[in-house]
Order: sequence, then C-alpha cells, then structure tokens
Amino acid sequence: MFVSGAGPIGPDGIVTGKVGADVDITTAQEAARLCVINCLSALQEEIGDLDSVGRIVKLLGFVNSAPGFNQQHVVMDGASGLLLDLFGEKGMHARSSVGMAELPMNIAVEVEMIVEAAR
Repeated sequence: MFVSGAGPIGPDGIVTGKVGADVDITTAQEAARLCVINCLSALQEEIGDLDSVGRIVKLLGFVNSAPGFNQQHVVMDGASGLLLDLFGEKGMHARSSVGMAELPMNIAVEVEMIVEAAR
C-alpha cells in the first residue's frame, strides 16, 4: 500500500516554515510525527484496521530546508521513532530524507509511506 503526501496537520493547526530558520529541529521532528499520524489515519480509513499492517517498508521524508540546513535525517528520526514505538519490529523500515527548497503551503515536512499488508 502506498500513502503519499501527508503533511504536519494536527489539533493546533499546520506546522509551517523552513527548518533551520523558522522551525527548530525538535519542532520539525514533531511535525514529522504528525505526518506519520496522518499517513496512518489515511491508511486506517482505507483498510479499516491497522492490525492489517504487516510491516512498514519505506518512508520518504521531504523537509522544507533553509539554505545550509543538512539535518534532514535527524528531522525524520521523529517519524521513524514513532513507527518503531507503534509497530515494534514491524515498524523497522528503509528511509530517505531529502531537503526541499519549498513544500506546498510552506509546510515544514511531508511524508510518504510504503506499507505491506499482513499475510
């Protein structure tokens, strides 16, 4: 299953800004966690039950980066850590983290996931 384009939208609104300028790493990590929560919410809506997740295969994280910011992998540690906490060994995954000049609506982070269904 492919889940794409989840942004950091939570109860307090949308996390926006350039990481490394407007947004600090801790806030960006929380934004990455919100992205994962929104990915899982979309996935649950589609499959009905997250117990149907066999494993998390891959994450792709896009970080709205200020010039010179090169800690995208640290930002995505927030997303990866949440998946490991929620799914244990089934949450272990491959990951790519890339810096972007701009993201839609100036969001700080965007995450895509590839998930394998349980057999």
